[in-house]
Amino acid sequence: MAEFLQFLFSGLTVGAIYAMVGVGFAIIYNSSQVINFAQGEFVMIGGMATVALTANAGLPLALAVPIAIAIAALTGLALQKFAIEPSRGASVATVIIITIGASIFIRGVVEVALGKNDRALESFSGDEPLRIAGATLLPQSLWVLGALVAVAIGLKLFFDRTRVGKAMLATAQNRLAAQLVGIEVNRIMLLSFGLSAALGALAGLLTAPITLTRYDVGIMLGLKGFCAAILGGLGSAWGALIGGLLLGIVEQMSAGYFSSAYKDAVAFVIILAVLFVRPSGLFGARGTDRV
Repeated sequence: MAEFLQFLFSGLTVGAIYAMVGVGFAIIYNSSQVINFAQGEFVMIGGMATVALTANAGLPLALAVPIAIAIAALTGLALQKFAIEPSRGASVATVIIITIGASIFIRGVVEVALGKNDRALESFSGDEPLRIAGATLLPQSLWVLGALVAVAIGLKLFFDRTRVGKAMLATAQNRLAAQLVGIEVNRIMLLSFGLSAALGALAGLLTAPITLTRYDVGIMLGLKGFCAAILGGLGSAWGALIGGLLLGIVEQMSAGYFSSAYKDAVAFVIILAVLFVRPSGLFGARGTDRV
């Protein structure tokens, strides 16, 4: 029982990170029909910027965290404004290549500025583990899970209670109709990239005390987040949340009970299976036509 709980706690922690990254993919796809493969770099920016601001600039963690999220959000806005918007009307493959190129560029800039070494970020509330039924749970994991709950509640309130959130939903449903009723679609797309980048940065700075961070950490986290979005349904933010948690749990259970050597392959095997059985994902609309 203790062993099962240990793997479950690890799976929920990792899955929460995948879920936040996956929601970023879903938000951007909904508003612009773009699959943003630079999403993983927003995760990396969150962790690396927080480390640099605390270790190099000497800022307290409480101040470094919002600044790091703001840096990532501004990077997302710049990506939309200077790379995605000028390519309006280009093919899906072209836009994907642009986002991959942006990912390589961002990674290169961070590598030159902050180096290649692993960076450690102090835990938010100590490293003394909590013991539950023989299993241990790091306090930082509670921060990760708490952040996921806060993100879920925040997104629910944002989309249901605010005019901007409803405008984003309208743009996702029908971009032309949204334009006809006066919604400024370009601003909505800017907001979606900024919001997605902020969520990615939050995931990155929360996981840095657990797994360390470095300039290329976003590659695999971005791919896993994409898998979470596909698993839940690329057009569904809620699907991405659930898909990320499921993916994390299955991945950690497989690593614990079988072999950790194939841990990273589990996500892609699951995605292949889902695409064969239900291409729209577990919670996606069957009408999705650009994946």
